[in-house]
Amino acid sequence: MRTAYSVVTVRAAEQELMARLPEGALMQRAAAGLAVACGDLLGRVYGSRVVLLVGSGDNGGDALYAGARLARRGAGVVAVLLTPERAHRGGLAALRRAGGRVSDDALRDIAWADLVVDGIVGIGGRGGLRPEAAQLARAARESALVLAVDLPSGVDADSGEVGGEAVRADATVTFGAYKPGLLIDPARERAGALRLVDIGLTLPEDAEAEALQHADVAELLPRPVAESDKYRRGVVGVVAGSARYPGAAVLAVAGALRGGAGAVRYVGPARDAVLARFPETLVHAGPPDKAGRVQSWVIGPGIGDESEALEDVLASDVPVLVDADGLRLLTPQRIRRRTAETLLTPHAGEAAALLGRGREDVEAARLASVRELAERYAATVLLKGSTTLVAAAGGPVRVNPTGTSWLATAGSGDVLSGLTGSLLAAGLTAYDAGSVGAYLHGLAARRAAGPDGAPITSMEVADHLGAAWRDVTG
Repeated sequence: MRTAYSVVTVRAAEQELMARLPEGALMQRAAAGLAVACGDLLGRVYGSRVVLLVGSGDNGGDALYAGARLARRGAGVVAVLLTPERAHRGGLAALRRAGGRVSDDALRDIAWADLVVDGIVGIGGRGGLRPEAAQLARAARESALVLAVDLPSGVDADSGEVGGEAVRADATVTFGAYKPGLLIDPARERAGALRLVDIGLTLPEDAEAEALQHADVAELLPRPVAESDKYRRGVVGVVAGSARYPGAAVLAVAGALRGGAGAVRYVGPARDAVLARFPETLVHAGPPDKAGRVQSWVIGPGIGDESEALEDVLASDVPVLVDADGLRLLTPQRIRRRTAETLLTPHAGEAAALLGRGREDVEAARLASVRELAERYAATVLLKGSTTLVAAAGGPVRVNPTGTSWLATAGSGDVLSGLTGSLLAAGLTAYDAGSVGAYLHGLAARRAAGPDGAPITSMEVADHLGAAWRDVTG
């Protein structure tokens, strides 16, 4: 599992470690890892041309010391000092001793470079880049590979927010721990490939954010045993679809069946469309509380203004997932009075409506938005988008690493709802079900799109869920 920590936590761990090490030892550890990453990105160090964009903080010192190491290996290294009077003295002296030089024409040197190292602003930076730095960042992006030191300058380490112009890197080398902003858009897309350099920090068990990996998901996935029957595997009830949107019901049922449910009970007006595609579905005219035994409910995709069914489902004593149209009918009070778990799965527009603000505000502050929703509704919230986030009040936010832009297609959220509902029915908590569901959903979409990427339909995503499951379990 990748775990990410706040700036305050990382700084405290650095201070604790520096008190036990010789002066400068921690920076040398970081510089050594940075130099190795530069060499890997270049492919060949000897004869390569490297430009360092050096700010006034420790990131600038890391870049200078790494540049000295590269210069000793035969690279031509030039430092662009954004604030010459505040550049790290020891690092600058080391670079000069190794044969590096200070630039007298930054744009010319950047145009000459094979690699530009962004050491402008460290993890304590706030807001976008200043005009001079922004001009250099744009020039670097147009001319060379860009490697960021700890995080791309101009992004917020704690939130992933970008308050102006920021470096767009091909790769980022981060030290000691991942920072939440490296995992969450809009900052994540500016970080490129991530590499973590272990510098010996001792960090607390509780992280700010975390991203599951294959092994974590495999451990959480429910598996049938010899005595399993459909109820032990989990029966999920699906309230979805309408005369206008029968396909929403079909897609939600597809996600539930392909997600491992022992059985699916469907309630709604799309009975014929569902049975035509999935004859194993158990159908009922409704209301939901008369449909038979279930271990979870999924409600919302394509239901329109069916408020009576929502009231019926929310009154149940099993976990409930609310998506799409169902979200429009919610109030915090309706969710807070439930005794069983509730999972809300909005996209940015739906989250904005639930919070009473603009969609662009949610997209710019995804981490803060998902946390606020979880607190306000006392529920687990899965915020869909370029980086899907799962939050429950008081815990770390889970960041899904498997998403793909090919999922931006009609009906993909319906498949995710059914899939996640099946995991709820199997006994996973809302937090784990949302995290595992998003992970498998992303893997299935990547499989459907193929290695080079191609347009996909939501049903194709559902059809690849079994393969995604096998990818995780081996």
